[in-house]
Amino acid sequence: MWKIQNENLCAGLLAAVWLTGCAHGQRSQIDAMERALHQAAPQPEETEAANALLESEHAGPLEKKQLVEAVLARNPSLESARLAWQAVVAQQPQATALSDPMVSYSLAPASIGSNVVRFGQVVKVEQRFPWPSKLGLAGDVVLSDAEAAQADYEAVRLDLALLASLLFDEYAKVVRLLELNVEHRELTEDIKAAAMAQYEAGRAPQQEPLQAEVELSHVLHEQVLLEADRSVIIAKLNQLLHRAPQAPLPKPARVRFVPADIAETTELQDQALEERPELRATDARIGARESAAELTQREFFPDLGIMGEYNSMWRETQHQWMLGVSLNLPIQIKSRRGAVDQANAELGRVRADLEVLSDEVRTEVDQSRQRVLEAQHVLVLYQNRLLPAARAQIQAARAGYQTGRNSFQALVDSERSLRTLEIQYEQALATFGQRGAELSRALGEMPGLPKGETP
Repeated sequence: MWKIQNENLCAGLLAAVWLTGCAHGQRSQIDAMERALHQAAPQPEETEAANALLESEHAGPLEKKQLVEAVLARNPSLESARLAWQAVVAQQPQATALSDPMVSYSLAPASIGSNVVRFGQVVKVEQRFPWPSKLGLAGDVVLSDAEAAQADYEAVRLDLALLASLLFDEYAKVVRLLELNVEHRELTEDIKAAAMAQYEAGRAPQQEPLQAEVELSHVLHEQVLLEADRSVIIAKLNQLLHRAPQAPLPKPARVRFVPADIAETTELQDQALEERPELRATDARIGARESAAELTQREFFPDLGIMGEYNSMWRETQHQWMLGVSLNLPIQIKSRRGAVDQANAELGRVRADLEVLSDEVRTEVDQSRQRVLEAQHVLVLYQNRLLPAARAQIQAARAGYQTGRNSFQALVDSERSLRTLEIQYEQALATFGQRGAELSRALGEMPGLPKGETP
């Protein structure tokens, strides 16, 4: 018969062997994940810098990069995604922990106060240990889900940056159109004054100054529409910035056309397949489902219970102390096979999702690239041909009208044509910036920031 000390040593060794494989190096992964969570937490200095930029009365023109950084510092959606990621990380110690030990106590009531027999009581302690690697696989599932949540957080960052970049281009466009509106209002007023002078001199009918007044009314009407558009865009930007809709914003910096050097579509597609956080998230979920499928296979093996007991009703001390083991009998084979089939089906589904998403990414990159090239071609056409011709046309029309070589209608038409082309150019410029931001998002880059730069 073993001595009690030998029995305790044997039980300890058995438990250690049983738990082998549960660690899987997860502690270092969790530490790295927690450091990443800490780095992703809102930084007070970034929030203060964003507040100072937005609330300063003497702030200079608002750059697109500054707006993107301010949105990432202030928007609560990002913190929501970070906390969702943190919640998944917090599941790891729960998934890998042993169940609480069970303690039971029983006594023989008739032995209480008896002079014939000793007081009878039994104290029992039992700890359950899952089959080796079960806890480790459960931890692997959580870690893979945490990696997916981290990639989801990165996707939210890119989406917020894209929204900020798109709205900045709209904001810059409408502010520039308001400036052009002032210029054309002054130009139309000059045309009206010239028509009035010709009418007062008896060289033009009354219809010409009246026609100029109609054109001026159109310009003033456009101003009202543009001011309303500006208010709507500012409200949307303030929503992204977690501010009141009516809060003022600094004037946007003037957007300049810088031709883009676009790589070939295959090169861009390969880059997107490497960088897109949605693909990393789906790949991590595949890892989680693989671990879950392997875990269902382990459910065919029993779990172990180790028990220690003290029973005072045995006379011999050697019999009062007991050690034992217990095993569950995994005889519900049909249930376990169903769990395996379910896990394999979920794994196949996520793998199919990855293929679908990869196809979508390739298509999105190719389409975004084509749209950037199209927008760039349109801008070059406006900049090099249409606008110079329209400006020359109105100069010639003004000079010709003053000397009587052409009609007033030709002057009005040339002003209207120039105004339309300048509006279309600003719209095309905004579209070019937005298409570039969409391409950056499709590639997994941060929209609105210089290539390779992250806030």
